[in-house]
Amino acid sequence: MPPQRVYALPRQRSLLLPAVINPFAHDLKFMHKRVMTFLGRLYFFGMGFRVVVKGKQASSVKAPILAVAPHSSFFDAIVCIEAGLPSTVSRSESLEAPVFGRFLRCVQPVLVSRKDPDSRRNTILEIERRAKSGGHWPQVLIFPEGTCTNRSCLITFKQGAFVPGVPVQPVLIRYPNKLVSMNSTEVLYCCYDFLPPQIPTEMEKKCPIKFAQSVRAVMAESLGLPVTDHTYEDCRLMIAAGELTLPMEAGLVEFTKISRKLELKWDSVKKELESFANIACSCKGGRITIEEFASFLKLPVSPALQELFTLFDRNGDGTIDFREYVIGVTVLCRPANNEEVIQTAFKLFDIDEDNCITQEEFSSLLRSSLGVCDLDVHSLFKEIDTDGSGHITYDEFCSFALTHPEYAKLFTTYIELQRYQGLQGEEPDFDASLSHCCTASHNNHQEDSTSDKKDD
Repeated sequence: MPPQRVYALPRQRSLLLPAVINPFAHDLKFMHKRVMTFLGRLYFFGMGFRVVVKGKQASSVKAPILAVAPHSSFFDAIVCIEAGLPSTVSRSESLEAPVFGRFLRCVQPVLVSRKDPDSRRNTILEIERRAKSGGHWPQVLIFPEGTCTNRSCLITFKQGAFVPGVPVQPVLIRYPNKLVSMNSTEVLYCCYDFLPPQIPTEMEKKCPIKFAQSVRAVMAESLGLPVTDHTYEDCRLMIAAGELTLPMEAGLVEFTKISRKLELKWDSVKKELESFANIACSCKGGRITIEEFASFLKLPVSPALQELFTLFDRNGDGTIDFREYVIGVTVLCRPANNEEVIQTAFKLFDIDEDNCITQEEFSSLLRSSLGVCDLDVHSLFKEIDTDGSGHITYDEFCSFALTHPEYAKLFTTYIELQRYQGLQGEEPDFDASLSHCCTASHNNHQEDSTSDKKDD
């Protein structure tokens, strides 16, 4: 019988990990949080803040995410102290700040980098990983509005806090906005109210937008505030409007609602704002009147132009604001500004069919379509005739039409007029039939957009 091999059991056991991983370092996580919390409260107390906390904060197991609103200033950072220094979402650049950057590192923030194109996706993945760790990570504190407001309402909540589909505890920030004299020292009171955790339904787990809206509704009701569809993108548009010498309020269009209904991206809306500014640069208050609209189109005020203006002017106040302009261009003009319409319009202008439009042909058709006998189109013709040859080629006509979609509805109005006269078997009576055709077009549009206007 062959001898059995004897294993060196004592030697194998010696390779196991020791009971104490590192005997040369102190684990002071609990202590440093206590110290940091105390120092933070002392700091804000010295600044004159007196904090009242209502409700009970849930554990990281029961509510991995804290959603705090409304967010109005950097003083809202006090809630991080009162919540026991949970993790926050912060820009990576903030870590480089003197002193503050070291404090920020202590709370193990979820970092966002503006230089990394994948940062937003990675941030959401990291929030989800921590939220589903079963309590191994601290709670993640998020300001879901994404920017500061004046606390008069709750704007749209971003989805980051609601994508994981885990319970979220709403935290309300209340400032009484009263300075109370106490022993000759001005004191600012603020209240933090921890509401019961909100548990998402199965539908809300699949649709973070609905979960965000549900939590926002609970918070708004408790605060007694309305909700709006404004977002941080509206703030960016507001700043852009100011840079374009428009009133800053001109950029407030409830971006989320507009972009969702019209399927627009922020860059597209920003581009429309620049176009709007070209028209409204001379007007006051950031609203376009029909005279300014006609001046921009280099056309006189006529029944056809009035009908077009009416389609833009959704609330009927006699002016067009930026929101109405975006809707008008997107719903009315751009769909009509397709290649077929441009080709048909060019053929209508090109009366002698020589593949170019002279100024006489151009003015003749516009006089007929607009119902204006003494129409001066020299400046408009010159703008389209980019090479100054004295005639407009199809490429020039197409290029102008694509960059000036406002003219598309005038083209389609004239085409509809021609079809109407053809069906009637009559010679065109432009003054009477044009008004009929525009009115019909207006009525059809109103039927199509009734529900949209109600939603607006």
